[in-house]
Amino acid sequence: MKAKIRSDSCGLEQLIAAYDEGRIRDRLVLGDGWPRRWSGTWLVGEGEVSWPVRDMGSVPVSSSKPVRQFTWRARQGHRPGLQFMVCTGRHHGFESLEEQRLLLALDFLGVSDVLPQPFCLDFEHRQGRSQHIPDFLAVLPDGSLWLFDVRPGNLIKESDALKFAAAREAASACGWHYSVVTEWRPHVHSVLDHLSSQRRPLKDPLGLQQQVEGAVGSGPVTFTELAASTSLPVVARAHVTHMLWHRRLATDLGCPLGDRSLVWPGSAAMGCG
Repeated sequence: MKAKIRSDSCGLEQLIAAYDEGRIRDRLVLGDGWPRRWSGTWLVGEGEVSWPVRDMGSVPVSSSKPVRQFTWRARQGHRPGLQFMVCTGRHHGFESLEEQRLLLALDFLGVSDVLPQPFCLDFEHRQGRSQHIPDFLAVLPDGSLWLFDVRPGNLIKESDALKFAAAREAASACGWHYSVVTEWRPHVHSVLDHLSSQRRPLKDPLGLQQQVEGAVGSGPVTFTELAASTSLPVVARAHVTHMLWHRRLATDLGCPLGDRSLVWPGSAAMGCG
């Protein structure tokens, strides 16, 4: 069996559609010494601190705060809110439903921390200088950093693309990953949304999870067959979902999740929950 996207071993790059800034990078001023001329302003403690891009790799991310506050008002064009993440044990702010979806995926992948609106980037381009605040900076389990911007592809203007290109250069100079999340691969979000319903700690006094592990064997088994093999199938369905979220079991994120979805033993542990 060949899965499109194995839920137990996939990375974020397999979940999102690729984005290319094209030739707009040529409009950036990237001559000698640009990492000294470009800067990032962070909110550390109660004050703002600016670093040249070349030094941002040593910024204390864990003690930084969002540089821009989240606001709510009637008839605004976006939908902000707070998303709880199991892996961090905290709520994290988002400014749109698209950003909320990214936080859900990062929770599934088990990031160590997430900082919304991490810094304000001041950069040079052929027409002068501009500023950009990326959407998120995530700390991966191995300690590496991943910078994100989130924008549906049909809403990206030329000025946005220029800012994204600048953010990519800054991230590269710091040794970080960078992605613009424009859309998700088919079915990924709907499956993760369902699995997240059982992502919090789940008590198992009946030992159903052990029964599930015994029943799945070397797999694959359909979701219904797996739950039905336990002493209490109705309750076992929640435990199968919980184990899928925590990657103790695996399924194909590239296909709709249903009773006939194939499930097999997970090959990776997420490390939280």
